[in-house]
Amino acid sequence: MSETDASETDAAETVPVTVYTRENCSLCEVARETIEEVADGLDVAIDLDMVDVDEDPELAEEYGERVPYVLVDGHPAFKYEVDERELRLKLLAAA
Repeated sequence: MSETDASETDAAETVPVTVYTRENCSLCEVARETIEEVADGLDVAIDLDMVDVDEDPELAEEYGERVPYVLVDGHPAFKYEVDERELRLKLLAAA
């Protein structure tokens, strides 16, 4: 495998994870910690994007109190709580 192939593979293995959150959301903090711990345990690289829904009126209207809302690789994955086992499966499938 050439160096170019290796870098393309590394980029493909980084899984985008988006967490819609709000300030002072304890469930959101737990979700973030769970996502980071599971990804580290699997040695899966993630690109974690924490999005505060209150900073965008459209997002605030769409998600409101329904946070955390988690997307894994662009697909809805969890609402309110992140299931570790299910997250492992989703991260491995996306990597």
